[in-house]
Amino acid sequence: MELYFLGTNAGVPTLQRNVTSIALRLLEERRSMWLFDCGEGTQHQILRSPLKMTRLEKIFITHLHGDHIFGLPGLLSSRGAQGATSQITVYGPKGIKAYIETSLDISQSRINYPLEIIEHSGGILFEDDGFCVEAAVLEHRAESYGYRIVEKDRPGNLDLKRLESYGLKPGPIYGRLQRGESVETPDGTVIHASDVVLAPKKGRIITILGDTRPCANIVPLAKDSDLLVHEATFMHDLEDTAHEYYHSTARQAAIAASEAGVKELMLTHFSSRYKDIEHLQPLLEEAKQVFPNTRLAEDFGLYPVLR
Repeated sequence: MELYFLGTNAGVPTLQRNVTSIALRLLEERRSMWLFDCGEGTQHQILRSPLKMTRLEKIFITHLHGDHIFGLPGLLSSRGAQGATSQITVYGPKGIKAYIETSLDISQSRINYPLEIIEHSGGILFEDDGFCVEAAVLEHRAESYGYRIVEKDRPGNLDLKRLESYGLKPGPIYGRLQRGESVETPDGTVIHASDVVLAPKKGRIITILGDTRPCANIVPLAKDSDLLVHEATFMHDLEDTAHEYYHSTARQAAIAASEAGVKELMLTHFSSRYKDIEHLQPLLEEAKQVFPNTRLAEDFGLYPVLR
């Protein structure tokens, strides 16, 4: 599981950074990719990256401001032309369905794969054997959401030394034990899965926030996350400006990370006033004074989500 940032700028693109889009690569977990927001130019960023459009499975939109959705109609219409036939499900606030359908209809774009659009107002949006995705509303000028992605615990590996002590060799029996079944050896010994399967692998938690100023839902949504992605549009000397425009400072993001007990904080959604990575260093230093394990997201940056 790893995050790949396709855009880290706020408002409008610059020569250094595109507007918001984040890919969550789940290649080992389910051989797919999820996208969080789709600002203008996102499909161009994908073409310049190792990401594959054919693996795109879900798109989660945080809110309907242009720098988070203007790339969506183009990406959806181009995906089919690139040979993708699998379904895409788009989740977003009320209005996302009308936006997508109107854009595709007026432009006479043809979608040759199943497209599902789900409007939501928070809560659990998706759950299967491997993952659960929950959303909660934030505080922004538009209805904006944060998403909490929880990877469910996975069965532990087989204890190979223990299996060898029973005289068992790799084969179908290993698979049965891994699935939790009991097996009987040729000499009549019954081996239970609990005897030879190690402790479960703890699932990871990622929280990705849309645009927001500090609000009550951030900490519960991010609680105990392995990685929190939080906007940091301004430095704290512009706290009043951030509040006026419903954004956060780097220091406010760090305070939220500390209160939520997350393991790592990733800052993104930077104002264009901070021209390049050098000008962003003061934001990083400001956040690290409160929460030391903080990083700056960069366009085309790949960040593994560690346990």
